Amino acid sequence: MLESARDHGDRRNLYTPEQRSRRDATAWTWVQGVLAPLQFLIFAISLVLVVNFLANGSGYTAAVTSVLIKTGILYLIMITGAIWEKVVFGQYLFAPAFFWEDVVSMLVILLHSAYVGCWLLGWGTMEQQMWLAVAAYTAYVINAFQFLIKLRSARLEVTGHTSELGADFSEGVTS
Repeated sequence: MLESARDHGDRRNLYTPEQRSRRDATAWTWVQGVLAPLQFLIFAISLVLVVNFLANGSGYTAAVTSVLIKTGILYLIMITGAIWEKVVFGQYLFAPAFFWEDVVSMLVILLHSAYVGCWLLGWGTMEQQMWLAVAAYTAYVINAFQFLIKLRSARLEVTGHTSELGADFSEGVTS
């Protein structure tokens, strides 16, 4: 029974001991730890600029530039995150422990890419493009929340504390 649960990933533990060891040993963990808050800071600044444009009709160039920078850092964190997932879990994306986070990440990438495409091709009005950026940012916030919950679950796992919410969430995420 233990081997069967281990083969399919223990749904109560985010990492096996081997995966935890690989996670702790790889520089990609540090890279993700630096890029994630950097991306959030860029997001926060960009959100203010986008909302300013939508509310006041001014600052379009600054808003566009900020969304493009946010999209660039998103691509960077997605690429390095896929490498991290390969090192830790043996596959680039959709490892059972991060399946739903990766699914939502694909939506985030799709929406950001759609914004860039619309901007480059001149599709839609400036306002419509900015609302697409808002949709992309909404998906990003949901995804960031997923990862924060996962990070908390991993920290609780290390300390030996478990919570019903964490256990229930992990079970739902990896199903």
